[in-house]
Amino acid sequence: MSAGLPPPPVPSTVAADRPPLLPVLVRFWVDVLIASGLLVTLNIACFVLWSAVRGFSHVQAAKARGLTPSSPEIMAAIGHPAVLVQLLTALVSTATPALLLYYWRRRASAAEQTASRIAASRASTWCCTALIAAAVFLLSNLVSMLASALGIKPVPTNLVLMEQALQQWPLSLTLFAVVIAPAYEELLFRRVLCGRLLSAGRPWLGIVLSGAIFALVHEVPGISGNGPVAIAQLWLVYGTMGAAFAWLYWRTGTLWASIAAHGINNATALAALYFFGLG
Repeated sequence: MSAGLPPPPVPSTVAADRPPLLPVLVRFWVDVLIASGLLVTLNIACFVLWSAVRGFSHVQAAKARGLTPSSPEIMAAIGHPAVLVQLLTALVSTATPALLLYYWRRRASAAEQTASRIAASRASTWCCTALIAAAVFLLSNLVSMLASALGIKPVPTNLVLMEQALQQWPLSLTLFAVVIAPAYEELLFRRVLCGRLLSAGRPWLGIVLSGAIFALVHEVPGISGNGPVAIAQLWLVYGTMGAAFAWLYWRTGTLWASIAAHGINNATALAALYFFGLG
């Protein structure tokens, strides 16, 4: 067996027999709409449920003391969701659409699972994974350095949550960021979204579109205090990262490679946050 990587996986049909692009794109955007709708709905539902439980507990505790709390008192008692609640909400709201869409619309066949196992057994797969992880890390830092030199200093939407979680729940955050989140994000963005276009013979379109959606999900305009230029920088970093993981998935033929690269990237970011980002 050659020590190098095999050619990128290609559909069984030749280019001339590829399915028409429009139906493929329709199915792709249906996947995106389902995932987006579930993400938003579950996010809201989790926080509503948490608020209801907190509010009910406060009312019951007040009644036990013979008091009747006012609405402002109940709202004050509910407060802001705890760090662990936010992590669990992120897990439920993102993992659910990933698993649902995978099993419902993009489940791997027995042949695909066998091919993935073979790809994962190659040493070249993991050499490529290490190179992509290193390239993503270097590029992210290079973009950040150049932006900082230009006076652009964006604050990622999840930075405050990560800092708080690292202080209060370091082991839970590490498990979430390094193992769990890479697994379900790669399942959704690479296997489901990018994979639909890969199987239709449009790998580069899949890489670009899945990378763009990956960037948009990680930095939604209006959520943070970042201006347009700062958001553009974050989109560049996240989009390049997502595209690199998608290329790795396509090039190696196994989702385990992109999951590993994603986990390495998150582990590196957590280490940097712990050693250099916390006062």
